[in-house]
Amino acid sequence: MHHGTTRGSCVGSVKTIIEDYFTQAGKTVSKALCEHFPLSRQELFDVVAVHGYRTFDQVVEGHGTGRGCDVCKPTVASILASQLNTHVLAVENRGLQDTNDAYLANIQKNGTYSVVPRIPGGEITPEKLIVIGEVARDYGLYTKITGGQRIDLFGARMEQLPAIWQRLVDAGFESGHAYGKSLRTVKSCVGSAWCRYGVQDSVGTAIALELRYRGLRSPHKLKGGVSGCARECAEARSKDFGVIATEKGWNLYVGGNGGATPAHARLLAGDLDDETLVRYLDRFLMYYIRTADRLQRTAPWVDSLDGGLDRVKAVVVDDELGLGSELEADMARHVASYFDEWKATLDDPDKLSRFVSFVNAPGVPDPHISFETDRDQIRPADSTGPVVLGTDIPVVTR
Repeated sequence: MHHGTTRGSCVGSVKTIIEDYFTQAGKTVSKALCEHFPLSRQELFDVVAVHGYRTFDQVVEGHGTGRGCDVCKPTVASILASQLNTHVLAVENRGLQDTNDAYLANIQKNGTYSVVPRIPGGEITPEKLIVIGEVARDYGLYTKITGGQRIDLFGARMEQLPAIWQRLVDAGFESGHAYGKSLRTVKSCVGSAWCRYGVQDSVGTAIALELRYRGLRSPHKLKGGVSGCARECAEARSKDFGVIATEKGWNLYVGGNGGATPAHARLLAGDLDDETLVRYLDRFLMYYIRTADRLQRTAPWVDSLDGGLDRVKAVVVDDELGLGSELEADMARHVASYFDEWKATLDDPDKLSRFVSFVNAPGVPDPHISFETDRDQIRPADSTGPVVLGTDIPVVTR
C-alpha cells in the first residue's frame, strides 16, 4: 500500500482493490480521508463550502485532529483552491502544497525544474515561439514539444525560475499549471479554418474552453480535446472531456483518459450549440470536483457513481437534482476570479523570497546539479534510475 503513494496513477487502483476486498469479506470500509479526518473528500468539500472555511487550521479545528499529513494537507489545499481560487503560495496555505505546487514547477530527477507556459489549443504566434526559443537558449534549457501541444523547458534551477517566468510573462505567457492537479491542455486539430474536412472551428472552441477552465483546481489533472470533424484528429475521446464537431454543432464526450488505465470518453450529449456545450461542461466539471475522491480521474469517478454515466446524464443534462444553476454559478465564480499564479508571484516579494536553493545563502546555486549533452541538448548528468514503485503498474483492460 505504501508504494501507491509515490505515483498518482497507482493510488486509486490500490485503494479500490483493497476496499473491494474488505467489502466482499463483509467488513465495513471507512471512507475517512486519513487518520486526521473521519470525513471523505466529498464530505470535506461540502463542510468547507457550508462553513466558509479559508484555511487548513479552520478545517482541522472544526472537523479533524492533529496537524495534518501529506494526504489531507494537499487535499484541503485543493478544495480551498477550487472554492476560493486564492494563490497556492498565500501565506496561510503555502505549507500545504507538495513539492511541485510549492515552487509552481515540476521538480526533475536532478533537482532542477521544468517551465511550461500555457499555449491554448496549441495555437501560438511566431513572436511567442521566438521568445520561448530565446529563453531556452539564454538559460541553456532542454526543449521538448509535448503531447498536449505546448513546449516544455527543462533544466531550470530553482533560483532561475522567477527570471525565466518574468521574461515569459512580459511576452504574454502565463502558467500552464503542469505542476498542479488542474486543467492541463485542451488539444485541437486545425478545424474548419484550414482543413477541407472541418465542419466547425475546433481551434476557436478549444482556446475558449482552455481559457475558461484554466487554473481550475480539481481532484486530479484534467485534459480536454476538440476535433473539427468525425475524423477526430485531436483524439478528443482520450480526454476527460472531448468535443467533436457535427454538422449541427458539437458532441460532448466525458470520462476518457490515457495513462496507465486508458479509457474512451463516452457520449454525454449530442449536436450542442456553443452555449449549451459550455453549460454542460461547467456542470460536469463542477460535479466532478465536488464529488470525486482525491487523485481520482474522471473515468474511474464516472464508473464509481451509482448509475455511472446515466447518473452523470441525469445530473448534468437533465438536471434531476436541480443543481444545474448552482454548479454553473460555482464555475462562473472560478472564471471571474482567475489570475495567473506566476504573474502574481512575480508581483509579490514575499512569494519570490522562497525561490532560493539555500535559505542561508540566497545567491548560491545548488552545486550538486550537473548536466551532460545528448542530441545537442542538456540532460541530467547523474545515472540514477526511476523512482521504484515496488511493482509494475498493471495494465487494466476495460
